[in-house]
Amino acid sequence: MAVPAAATVGTPPAAPWLEAPAQALAGVILRSHQRGFGRPLLTPAIQAAVGPGAGESLALAAQELFAAATVVLAHDGGADPRLIYANRAALRLWRRPWAAMVGLPSRLTAEPGERAGRARMLADARQQHALSGYTGIRIDSHGRRFQIRDARLWTLWNAAGEPCGQAASFSDWHWLA
Repeated sequence: MAVPAAATVGTPPAAPWLEAPAQALAGVILRSHQRGFGRPLLTPAIQAAVGPGAGESLALAAQELFAAATVVLAHDGGADPRLIYANRAALRLWRRPWAAMVGLPSRLTAEPGERAGRARMLADARQQHALSGYTGIRIDSHGRRFQIRDARLWTLWNAAGEPCGQAASFSDWHWLA
């Protein structure tokens, strides 16, 4: 009897948020939030998992960040920033798979009329390194509008202590008519 082709392939690839670069990015997001706000984004135990020599615990932190009920997004520090991270809550809200969300210019998460206000808020957050209380209108991949409230924004810091992007998190949002 022949073995099915799928059985000969071997171990399935890791989920994209568990690949080594995404795990490292999860650590940057969590450490940078702690630096910006003086408190962990997730639980203190998960925060402790992203310290020096994290090893296997970094994979746990990356999984917990991805599975969190709070929406978490991050973009790079480019002139036209592109999303570099979106957790499951963000993917569901914007109705996009990881491959369509990560790499997307982050400005496209807002309608054209909302982008100038979004840009001002990001500039303010860049100057302050951490900002909370942001409210704005966003749009999902099907054109449905929603309002986010009380969002936190913070600077991402690389291992050399240089800014390398920004992240945002929020739990309070609702669909608009």
